[in-house]
Amino acid sequence: MILRPTKEDYNEGFAKYVSLVPEGNLEEILNGSLNRTTAFYSALTEEKGNYRYAPGKWSLKEVLGHITDNERIMCYRLLRIARGDTTPLTGYDEEVLMEGAAFDRFSIAELLEDFAAVRRSTLTLLRSIPDEAWTRRGVVNGYESTAAAWAYILTGHEIHHYNVIQERYI
Repeated sequence: MILRPTKEDYNEGFAKYVSLVPEGNLEEILNGSLNRTTAFYSALTEEKGNYRYAPGKWSLKEVLGHITDNERIMCYRLLRIARGDTTPLTGYDEEVLMEGAAFDRFSIAELLEDFAAVRRSTLTLLRSIPDEAWTRRGVVNGYESTAAAWAYILTGHEIHHYNVIQERYI
């Protein structure tokens, strides 16, 4: 079982993401958000997928691509820490990744296929981690954190972006 991390388990910069995760089974929450995100994006036209709420902001397609890229990165961190690898891990620059991605050239269906594949991989990873591994600690971007923290951070990250979509794009 994945216990909610405490403030000592992650960098305070991620507190907003952890706080967005509701109480309950994390796998069920991730499955629910997969269904919600898939339903939302499936209802969009390609034109709406390219919508930006302001100049210089990401399109809805780019937001989905970012969520997917971020989940890959967060799962890599979670995997390394859960397996006991104490090699310090680096941070990343989301803007650099966005510049190299060109998500707007993909259809919404292609982006959703990628997102769903990554989410399914996340869920199988979570199931593969033994209970005692969730409290293992590692260093990411100079800060100590636990494997459980990364599971919650990646979950809250998607919730954060879904909320931004509801507030600024809809």
